Amino acid sequence: MGVTLAERSRHAVWHPCTQMKGLDQAPPRAIVRGEGPWLIDEQGHRILDAVSSWWVNLFGHGFAPIREAIIDQLGQLDHIMLAGLTHAPVVELSERLGALTGLGHAFYASDGASATEIALKMSAHSWRNRGRPGKHRFIGLQGGYHGETVGALSVTDIPLFREAYAPLLRLSATLPSPDPRHAAPGVSVEAHTTACVQALADHLAEHHESTAALILEPLVQGAAGMGMYAPAYLSAARALCDHHQVHLICDEIAVGFGRTGTMFAHQQARGADGQPIRPDFICLSKGLTGGVLPLSAVLTTDEVYAAFWDDRTTHGFLHSHSYTGNPLACRAALAVLDTFERDDVLARNRATAARLSALAAPLTRHPRVSSHRQIGMIWAWDIDTTDPTFAARFHRTALDMGLLLRPIGNSLYFMPPYVLTEADMQHLVDGAVRTLEQVLAHEAVSSSARAERLA
Repeated sequence: MGVTLAERSRHAVWHPCTQMKGLDQAPPRAIVRGEGPWLIDEQGHRILDAVSSWWVNLFGHGFAPIREAIIDQLGQLDHIMLAGLTHAPVVELSERLGALTGLGHAFYASDGASATEIALKMSAHSWRNRGRPGKHRFIGLQGGYHGETVGALSVTDIPLFREAYAPLLRLSATLPSPDPRHAAPGVSVEAHTTACVQALADHLAEHHESTAALILEPLVQGAAGMGMYAPAYLSAARALCDHHQVHLICDEIAVGFGRTGTMFAHQQARGADGQPIRPDFICLSKGLTGGVLPLSAVLTTDEVYAAFWDDRTTHGFLHSHSYTGNPLACRAALAVLDTFERDDVLARNRATAARLSALAAPLTRHPRVSSHRQIGMIWAWDIDTTDPTFAARFHRTALDMGLLLRPIGNSLYFMPPYVLTEADMQHLVDGAVRTLEQVLAHEAVSSSARAERLA
């Protein structure tokens, strides 16, 4: 028997966020085909992609409209540099994103961390061009995640990442998260939100002259275990940033394109005029192409754009990527926008979310679930466990149940593609419950064995 694809990968491929030694015991699962929300491995096993392959896949694998758009574009123009040249797909995509967000200037890269870097640099550089060079510091939130490049890590508050590369970072201020799981005992959600708003107000009152921008994930902090918070915090943050002349950067990389029930998460927050708030920057990636090709975009205001409009090269935005605005990726993104318009995806998602929430009642009522939350097409349950290997064991056991699930710490979450059938949803819930029971039973046996050894 020949060497399997998984074995070859273990030796040749350095996998992301992975302790490679662990692959000796749990080699990577080799996937050879994707069909809708399903993945098929080299043994023919079907695995439901319940996390959208790291939150990117919107309409399932092999989605025909995206595939056909890419094939059509490949017959016309595969790639050109975007410095001094342009093409129809990037122009149309920029215009349509501008119409959806009210931000009419799009700068492109290939991934979410790059989008974060662009937004941070663009914010600080725009203040310098406007004669305020002291405004070059940033604010992030407790538990916030914005990518793993050096600049993005400076506004990311995930200790595992920050501590490993601390000598390389210029850490930004980190303010309390409005996620109610951080509230002190007996403190209501509303009171906790108010306290977090006050912490932001106090910080900006003291440091606004040196602060370029506040960056946050609107409504859902993904890497913090799908921590969810009220739109009221966003509304207050917008008002405070306006008052103190600080940019608001909304990182919609994971939560954009319908994940939270609206096209973009920040649109659920309202200003004093009753209209959805508008950030100064929006970072997009992941679902932008339906999870098919690498692409990210940063959208910004006329005011920021005008700060770079000058005869001097030094006043231009000094940033570039070789594959900026790739035509194939832009056509995939246009197919995504077409699908939202043609199929009323948001309405369909509301029906899917209601049904999956009902089916997931056994998880929500499970005696070892300490808290649960849901918004749009994102669900999360905190499991009462002290086992540091819980997430890894759950992931491996779920694969054997035909599910791709990757808990974050003790937080189990679903973020599936938008195309689940009733049977798919039942498979997801039944498999997740069975996996949880099996993992917890193993934990109980291990705890008992440890107690016997210590006795």
